[in-house]
Amino acid sequence: MLALGQDEIAKYPFLADAGQYLKDKGFTLEQFGSDPDLKQLIDKAFERIQVAANGKIYKSDLIGNQVSKEAALPREVFSFLLAIVLLKLSGMHTLIKRFALAEARRAEKYLEKDLANISDESKKELAIRIIDDLFSVQVEKLDDYFVITVSDYLKHSINFHEREWKLINRHVENGQVFLTPHETVRLIRKELGTYINSKIINAKTPTMIPGFEGSVNKLVSLSKKFITFTVTTGEYPPCIKHAIQALNDGENLSHSGRFMLATFLLGRGQTVDDVAPLFKNAPDYNEKVTRYQLNQISGVTGSNTKYSCPSCEKIKSNDLCFATPDCDYIINPMQFGKKRS
Repeated sequence: MLALGQDEIAKYPFLADAGQYLKDKGFTLEQFGSDPDLKQLIDKAFERIQVAANGKIYKSDLIGNQVSKEAALPREVFSFLLAIVLLKLSGMHTLIKRFALAEARRAEKYLEKDLANISDESKKELAIRIIDDLFSVQVEKLDDYFVITVSDYLKHSINFHEREWKLINRHVENGQVFLTPHETVRLIRKELGTYINSKIINAKTPTMIPGFEGSVNKLVSLSKKFITFTVTTGEYPPCIKHAIQALNDGENLSHSGRFMLATFLLGRGQTVDDVAPLFKNAPDYNEKVTRYQLNQISGVTGSNTKYSCPSCEKIKSNDLCFATPDCDYIINPMQFGKKRS
């Protein structure tokens, strides 16, 4: 296990043995449910989950990369630990997914800052060790860039469909791919979310603790906002079926995949109200942002330009094509199922 200082435990609480930290500080979970002062931390933990559920990143009590006050460290770690306890007691897996993704995005910001730190070499080295220990990606600093092997790059960039992530569009020398601090950390975001999610799932579920019931019940009510929607694909082309299935499975569909799906469905006559619920399964779902983007695409707001579904060629370039013989050499998904003369 990595040796972490207090700033690092606050930034990356999922790396520390939070349960041991709780014992070392002389607290039990029962005390948080009964002590009026400690009970405020349960509210903070609930808020941390609620912020994540709404697709936002929890705002820490940190100034820059450091614990701002002596009391900030326990608050940061306790709120994370108690959030896990609340999630386990509620059993709401949709909220667990959202929380894990939000915590991954939060940690990503700190990892990027630590990698780019030019005044404290130890922070940079720790960030490199975290990436290596958790995901077996060996990162080296070279001038103003970070480099990883081509094999590591290909293994982790498979989740990206945007053109800039294609190996042919990267700076490669001597079997090493050159990355900025942002790109280095972005490369392992999905794995980071999966790591945090698995730690929560594998954590032992305690029996209900007196004083926790109210927050647990509020989480159950909150989860109803994110009821899983299963959408039947009908006679949709394979690329659209695949995108819908990815959302049904709670996967984080790429931006180009979401754009393709939205333009296709809106082009088939569905409304924003019809399409918006489909994205509720996405781990980073934010209703306000989703509706804003759909209204922009449909031409209801913005430039009043209604966007069209991208061509099959464009979809192929984004690795979103899953063509079958039924596609019959169409050049746009909108043509799927139409008889060709």
